[in-house]
Amino acid sequence: MLKHIAIGGSLAFASVVQPGPFQAYLLSRVTAFGWRRTLPASFAPLLSDGPIAVLALLVLGQLSPTIQSALRMAGGILLLYLAKSAFQQWRRKAPDSSARKKRVPRTLYEAALVNVMNPNPYLGWSLVLGPIVVAAWNEAPSSGVAVVVAFYATMVTMLAFQIFIFGGARLMGPRIQQALQLMSSLMLAVFGIYQIVKCVQYFYSA
Repeated sequence: MLKHIAIGGSLAFASVVQPGPFQAYLLSRVTAFGWRRTLPASFAPLLSDGPIAVLALLVLGQLSPTIQSALRMAGGILLLYLAKSAFQQWRRKAPDSSARKKRVPRTLYEAALVNVMNPNPYLGWSLVLGPIVVAAWNEAPSSGVAVVVAFYATMVTMLAFQIFIFGGARLMGPRIQQALQLMSSLMLAVFGIYQIVKCVQYFYSA
C-alpha cells in the first residue's frame, strides 16, 4: 500500500512542478485577484479529470493522433483567449472591485476548462497513470484506489502551495504585480501558439 501511495504522490509532484498552460493560468489569476480568491482553482483537476480518467481507462492509450491534435488546437485557442484577457488586465494596471466580484466565482470552472482542453491529462492518464492504476487494481482494488487518492491529494496540495507562492510574489509591490501579469499573459500566449503549431504540423504532415 505504501508503495502505491508513493507512486501516486511522486507522479503528481512531477506533474505539478513542470511549467505548463495550467500553471500559467494560475499565475494570471493570482496576479489579477490574489492567492485567496485563486485558491479554489487548485481543486480544478478534481472536476476535470474524472471524465478524462474514465475515457483514458476505457481506451487506455488508444486515443488517435487526430483526437490529440484536435484537443491541442482547442486548447491553444482557449489559451490565446485567456492570454488576451490577462493582457487586457495588465493594461488596466489594477482591476476594479466590480470586475473582481464578477469574475472570481468563475475561476474554478475556468481552471477546470483549461485542464480539459490541455492534452497532457489525457496523455498522462492513458499512457502513464492509467496503466499504473490498472496494474495496482489487479493486485488489489485498495492499491488502485491508493494510487489515485495519493495522486490527487498531492496534486491539490502542490497546486495550492504554488498559488500561495505566486501570491507572495504579488505582494512585493504593484510593479512586480504588473510584471507578473504581463509574464503570465505572454506564457499563456506562448503555450497557446505552441499547441496550435503542433496541431498544424500534424495535419500538414498527415
